[in-house]
Amino acid sequence: MRRRTMLAAAAALAVGGCGGRWSGPADLRVMVPNAPGSGYDLTARTLALALDTARIVRDPEVFNLPGASGTVGLQRLVYERGNGDLLMLMGLGVVGAQQAERAKATLAETTPVARLIEEPALVVVPRAAPYRTFADLVAAWRADPAGTAAGGGSSTAGPDHLALMLTAKGVGIAPSRVRYRSFDGGGDLLAAVFRGDVAFGVSGLGETADQVRSGQLRVLAVTSPARVSGVDAPTLRECGADVVFANWRGLVAPPGLAERARATLRSTVERLHGSQPWRDALARNGWTDAYLAGDAFGAFIQAENARVTGVLTDLGLPIAG
Repeated sequence: MRRRTMLAAAAALAVGGCGGRWSGPADLRVMVPNAPGSGYDLTARTLALALDTARIVRDPEVFNLPGASGTVGLQRLVYERGNGDLLMLMGLGVVGAQQAERAKATLAETTPVARLIEEPALVVVPRAAPYRTFADLVAAWRADPAGTAAGGGSSTAGPDHLALMLTAKGVGIAPSRVRYRSFDGGGDLLAAVFRGDVAFGVSGLGETADQVRSGQLRVLAVTSPARVSGVDAPTLRECGADVVFANWRGLVAPPGLAERARATLRSTVERLHGSQPWRDALARNGWTDAYLAGDAFGAFIQAENARVTGVLTDLGLPIAG
């Protein structure tokens, strides 16, 4: 990520305008707490390119620190107390992972910067799968829940897991009977789907867009309230399951930041949100703008932690002790 091609550099100058000054942190790094190819990874690299193209931060570095469903990265972020040059891409998956992994470090210790996007989940199968419709899948799933393994790119209590369990409940399958296989991000999940390790997968729109466009994946249903532009698939509600679900992603920083450092990071992301390169990225990836900044985002994270606990309890799948 540190070195771009000459073409990318030229594009940055062309789009960024007439030599405006770089206003963000000079040595900004963005941590991705799971593997390359994940939704977090895609979002982080997209925002880094947008920051550079919009001449907000020159060539920010993106690095991966996977492990324990994102909580290894969370621990590192908390350890970096006072570091105003570091952000971590996170989302609903890290909220759930705090519980699933019984993490020592928590999001409550971090500095909330901003929520950025929302996106629906997709129920996907490889092109060669026998399931042509969501009804086909549900028939097989109901007949043999244990033998119809489902995969997701998040841990228990993460977005793919929650979307799947809510879907199971919506079609009359007890969540406790669902066989769920967890993978560290969308890249690992898609590999498992194509190998046939799972009967179907639940993943984010951005993580599967290329494979859906190329026809390698068939989308059986989407979790959004309305159909998704460019995706030839019904909503779960259209399929008879009263389920609507959205994942979200945002940025947090280490604890203990000086006021100036905190203000710089928040203003940097605010400028990103208002930039044309970022608006273009939203449209290109099918992401919904869900910008929520600063302390309001911190309150939202707290509410999401409580919501995840409530959903898991309602599904009969409590995990935190």
